[in-house]
Amino acid sequence: MNSPTPKKTTVVKCPTCQTDVVWGEISPYRPFCSKQCQMIDFGEWADEEKSIPGAPDMSDSDGWSEG
Repeated sequence: MNSPTPKKTTVVKCPTCQTDVVWGEISPYRPFCSKQCQMIDFGEWADEEKSIPGAPDMSDSDGWSEG
């Protein structure tokens, strides 16, 4: 008889503090290690310290309109 193969545990680094985080139900804030690290990251995005490169913003302030 074959014994069941144990599941491989995936471990990632917390993006905020680099602590090892198990990717699974035991880590509800994954990929973050805690609610605190999650909120630090959220704050950095909200303050526009982080961004995803892309097309320039086409807002009304630069004279562009759809009309």
